[in-house]
Amino acid sequence: MSIGRRKRSIFEIIREHVEDLEAFADKLIESALMERPSWDIQSCCLEPLCSVFVSADEVVVTADLPNIDPKNIKVEAVGEDLIEINAKMKRKLHFADFGITHRQGEFSAFRCQTRIPVPVDTKKMKTQFKRGILEVHLPRKKGYQIKIE
Repeated sequence: MSIGRRKRSIFEIIREHVEDLEAFADKLIESALMERPSWDIQSCCLEPLCSVFVSADEVVVTADLPNIDPKNIKVEAVGEDLIEINAKMKRKLHFADFGITHRQGEFSAFRCQTRIPVPVDTKKMKTQFKRGILEVHLPRKKGYQIKIE
C-alpha cells in the first residue's frame, strides 16, 4: 500500500479526458480553417474566387476567371459531390504583376475543386461564361434517398 498517493475520483478522470478532447477539437478546427495560399507554384496555377449558391431547383457555382478565352475552360465532375474547373490564361502572370517582389514564379492557368453540398445531376450540367465570370448550373436530383447508418 502506498502512502501519500491519493486516488483520483471518476470526475477528475472525466474532466481530464474532456480537456484532452477539447484541445484535440480546437487543433482540428484550427487546421481546417487555416488560410492557405491561393496559388500552386509547381503546377503554375492560381485558385479563382468561387462561390456556391444552392436553390430549390439547382446549384450554381460561380468562378472569377479574368484573362481567359472561353475555349480554354474545362469543367468536369470529379465525383458525385465535387467539380473541377481548369482554365488556361491568355498570358502568363508573375508575382511582380501583383506587386509581390519577394517571391518568384509564374502562373498560366486557373484551377479549383469545389464541393457541392447537395445531390446534383452532373450529367445535366450547363456552363455559361460572360465578362470573366463562369457560371456552372447543376440541377438538383429529385427523389434521392438519404442513407441511414
